[in-house]
Amino acid sequence: MNQFKDSIYKLIVETSTNLPLDVRRAFTDAMKREIPGTQSALALQTMAINTDMACEIEAPICQDTGMPTFEIKTPVGANQLAMKKQILEAIAEATKNGKLRPNSVDSLTGKNSGNNLGAGTPVVHFEQWEENDIEVKLLLKGGGCENKNIQYSLPCTLDHLGRADRNIEGIRKCIMHAVWQAQGHGCSVGALGVGVGGDRTTGYTLAKAQLFRELDDINPNPELAKLENRIMEDANKLGVGAMGFGGAATLIGCKIGAYNRLPASFFVSVAYDCWAFRRLGVRLDAQTGAIKQWQYKGDTPAMKMASLEEIPLTGREIRLTTPLSEAQVRSLKVGDVVLLSGKIVTGRDMIHHHLTTHDAPVDLNGLALYHCGPVALKKDDKWFINAAGPTTSSREEPYQADVIKKFGLRAVIGKGGMGAKTLAGLKEFGAVYLNAIGGAAQYYSKCIVEVTGVDFLQEFGVPEAMWHMTVKDFPAIVTMDSHGNSLHAVVEKASGVELAKFQEPIMV
Repeated sequence: MNQFKDSIYKLIVETSTNLPLDVRRAFTDAMKREIPGTQSALALQTMAINTDMACEIEAPICQDTGMPTFEIKTPVGANQLAMKKQILEAIAEATKNGKLRPNSVDSLTGKNSGNNLGAGTPVVHFEQWEENDIEVKLLLKGGGCENKNIQYSLPCTLDHLGRADRNIEGIRKCIMHAVWQAQGHGCSVGALGVGVGGDRTTGYTLAKAQLFRELDDINPNPELAKLENRIMEDANKLGVGAMGFGGAATLIGCKIGAYNRLPASFFVSVAYDCWAFRRLGVRLDAQTGAIKQWQYKGDTPAMKMASLEEIPLTGREIRLTTPLSEAQVRSLKVGDVVLLSGKIVTGRDMIHHHLTTHDAPVDLNGLALYHCGPVALKKDDKWFINAAGPTTSSREEPYQADVIKKFGLRAVIGKGGMGAKTLAGLKEFGAVYLNAIGGAAQYYSKCIVEVTGVDFLQEFGVPEAMWHMTVKDFPAIVTMDSHGNSLHAVVEKASGVELAKFQEPIMV
């Protein structure tokens, strides 16, 4: 098995930097459904361009490379201990080389291991089978979409849908509600893996296992196949759209599996995956560990996702340079497309919590704070950013308005939008929320001219540190302005009205 580690490393790199053919086909269909010229169409174009860029330069599609989950089948007698050791070595090497972001954090101390290794990281599941080859499948599922996983215990009462009972209609309602509650936080257009039954643990395991199915396969259970098709049709009528901007394309896949359950329990578990659906696999020679065949990928080069190499500009874009004045920010309104230049800083969960009780290491007055945990590498003693898309902003809702007030921030950049407290803070203090396109890590990294410094690197780790960057023509859409308007609130309300239309079963 002298080639096993090298094969696993190749699998990790390819999964992080490429998308499987079935996902590409489904995404292309979503682009065709979307109405040209809309904010969702712009988001989809950006995602497609970003994917082509990542594939071409072999860099992460999204900076959040998630929790690596391996599903491995081995012949009887294979040395699983030796294989796991080499998997851990390959993970550490891929992290060092910037193909994975260091994502393994001690839950008690908050310390980032720096190499994606730690208790429970990565996830490795072994299973024996009666074939001679080794099969290794890998799923990289980021934290933003992981946070939108949801589990229902039937019977229950759902917003806009009423009572969900212990039957196929109850299951349908739960899945539709799962799509609606994700909005743009999980980087729609999304895909669902659904587990019906089991206990709480096996239900989620079954749900995530469905994400290893190809999006265009046919469920062998006719009733579940029918339900999958129904969900795909109905979910795309909700109007959530790409990134939650509103639109005709919301879901690119729904895969459902079922386990037996206890009489007292009826769980519907939903694993939500983002548009950057990173899942690949290989079959390996059991003697050498060499790759014999790729799975999900095919033998031909990946088809290009985008028809353009740059997002089209209309001439109506608003060019701004930090530091921003209150007057500049007050002139912006929801729907404006901004091209931002100048100095910005990053700040995620640890930074926001820290800033509530401490001074900032630099003057933030007039600056933009980017909700981003980048992939950062050092070359010739100088930092550069290898991937830098936005993280989900809603986690900072408890802190954001206070941080804006305390430090004089004029803009917050993130994805998925924020809540009522932040919206009130934007209005009171004269700031704006700029929605970047989730998962577009390569597109945004090319807007970063220079890394000028970093704070809290040792304390918080690479993703949670405060990175100081100079950007040029960084594109984002105003989705919450300083006048009390929020596109996210509008879409959530409107899609809730549409969701209510699916409360009753369709009579055939």
